[in-house]
Amino acid sequence: MKDFILTLSCVDKPGIVRSVASFLAELDCNILDSAQYGDPTGGCFFMRVHFQGSAVAHEAKALQTQFTPIAERYGMKWALYDRAHKPRTLILVSKFDHCLHDLLYRRRIGELPCEVVAVASNHGDVEKAVVAEGLPFQEISITKATKADSEEKLRALIERLDVELIILARYMQILSAAFCADYEGRIINIHHSFLPSFKGARPYNQAYDHGVKLIGATAHFVTADLDEGPIIEQDVARVDHSFTVDDMIAAGRDVERQALSKAVRYFGERRILMNGAKTVIFK
Repeated sequence: MKDFILTLSCVDKPGIVRSVASFLAELDCNILDSAQYGDPTGGCFFMRVHFQGSAVAHEAKALQTQFTPIAERYGMKWALYDRAHKPRTLILVSKFDHCLHDLLYRRRIGELPCEVVAVASNHGDVEKAVVAEGLPFQEISITKATKADSEEKLRALIERLDVELIILARYMQILSAAFCADYEGRIINIHHSFLPSFKGARPYNQAYDHGVKLIGATAHFVTADLDEGPIIEQDVARVDHSFTVDDMIAAGRDVERQALSKAVRYFGERRILMNGAKTVIFK
């Protein structure tokens, strides 16, 4: 038996669930898990179905062809995946390496539902650690004068490796609007976020000076609007007056690792559906 995942969204109307279930039943497929959500404000319907079919009788491409008439009938935005396929993933990192090491550890123990194909950085600091994991590493230096050329090198790497997901694991570079548009819905970033939000340099020092009680992190899709892309996952940690700046930095690293790894897992397990500027996450 082979496992597949079907995700879809469309205008909410009667008969969608019945049509999907009937389609799978007619092909002698077994539904293992199904989740759906109807947005009462936007009028859209979202669905994720995990099902099994005979390895001999069913392949993803054949199922896609057979499902197309139903998708067209309801005007669906949809995708059907072979669950055994892990998205080919490129990790981008600068000098802060805590998220990178967390992702590599999860990869090593089989917790990461993605195939990491390479790591790239604008610095060479993490090369030794990446190579030790048996992964290719590429340094792409960036200056104001070479930014456009560096981005073209990054594009070439993405296309050559057939990358499906790009993770910004504390990659401290701003991507161009054109780059963000070309890889829309395929770039996940981790951003330190506080209540209140502190922008610019030394955010943990700003948080310490303001005596915050919560620190947090947000994993989101990257858009041209910098840190305003659709949110995938958020996490927080409580702090108090006894925390030093170093304590806050350590707590912040933990929260960033947790939020980013969850977002990557949701992507790899095909649990994220776009709803305009928001996301629907079927956990």
